[in-house]
Amino acid sequence: MIDLYTAPTPNGHKVSCTLEALEMDYEVHFVNISEGEQHRPEFLEKSPNGRIPAIVDRDFLDSNGEPLAIFESGAIMIHLAEKAGQLLPSDVTGRAKVIQWLMFQMGGIGPMMGQANVFFRYFPEKIPAVIDRYQNETRRLFTVLDTHLEKHEWLADDYSIADIANWCWVRTYKWSGASVDGLEHLDRWMMAMRDQPGMQKGIVVPFDLAKQLKDKEEQKKFTDRAGTLLQK
Repeated sequence: MIDLYTAPTPNGHKVSCTLEALEMDYEVHFVNISEGEQHRPEFLEKSPNGRIPAIVDRDFLDSNGEPLAIFESGAIMIHLAEKAGQLLPSDVTGRAKVIQWLMFQMGGIGPMMGQANVFFRYFPEKIPAVIDRYQNETRRLFTVLDTHLEKHEWLADDYSIADIANWCWVRTYKWSGASVDGLEHLDRWMMAMRDQPGMQKGIVVPFDLAKQLKDKEEQKKFTDRAGTLLQK
């Protein structure tokens, strides 16, 4: 059994979508980042960097005999795929192809889109040169994906955690103010991803935010607080 500590963000959805795709049993624990719960000692024990998501896998014990806690979304995805024996090949070549595209998301797509979100959506001062820098770099990375997908159905040889990781971020391109216009191969892949088992269910974990927050003022408060946290 797995305990998932998460919030409704692309990094959080990377893990919930993976769990759904693998049809694993898990229990969700919502971490309210707008209230700073990610900085509380009980969460930092699981995720020392104070970021979601994190998991506790009760099927494994660490060196202290405690249930295995894992932080960093990419590391969690690799662990889950290895545990299930799915979505990550065991051969050296196949594994390398998947991990390189997973790292592409973690080192490029995620950070650049994250910074675009901060300066386009949240930062109190609108600085056009900075906004352009991150939106343009996001577009460049999208073009890398599009070029690769022209000759490949999936990012690696077969559908994998690399596809899930990149899709959970790329699908939010409008929030970053980025464009996918003219990237027909990326668009084809995004449509295919939407239909993959577990994706639609995974992206509403831990809850449908619109239903959880009772009025527009509360929604605005959540967004403002999240924006403040992203600047730290």
